[in-house]
Amino acid sequence: MENKAVFFDRDGTLNVDIHYLHRPEDFIWIPGAKEAIRHVNDRGYLAILVTNQSGVARGYYPESDVQHVYDWMNSELQKVGAHLDALYYCPHHPEGTVPAYTKACSCRKPATGLIDAACARFHIDRAKSYFVGDSDGDMLCAKNAGLKGLRYEGGSLLDLVQKI
Repeated sequence: MENKAVFFDRDGTLNVDIHYLHRPEDFIWIPGAKEAIRHVNDRGYLAILVTNQSGVARGYYPESDVQHVYDWMNSELQKVGAHLDALYYCPHHPEGTVPAYTKACSCRKPATGLIDAACARFHIDRAKSYFVGDSDGDMLCAKNAGLKGLRYEGGSLLDLVQKI
């Protein structure tokens, strides 16, 4: 059986983009973001976070910070009866300063490596799935991955996601 999913970008879509967010205390939810995730949960979609995290490659924070923020997000979401099913992130950047992460890769959006990995793991039907993001790169990733793209441009994220 194939699953359906909503892939969410993080910075600028679920939280206010402050550039290189890596601490829960700096996280500010976008209006309606928690409710949007609950909406997709309640309708039988997997809610999957896909995010570029070039701050790892640039040496601004370790990968463990990305996981820590994700875990914190899920603890906050649980308070409203919501959850994210998985985290996929790209720690690479061609202009990084940490050699292990300084490279071009197939997982950095708009490339589709993060989506491809999630679809393989969760048996996701791309024709029934969506990508919610705030940038041209997110929309290009959605197109390249065979997903319907929904562009967040402000206001309540729930209002946008209810169009699904």
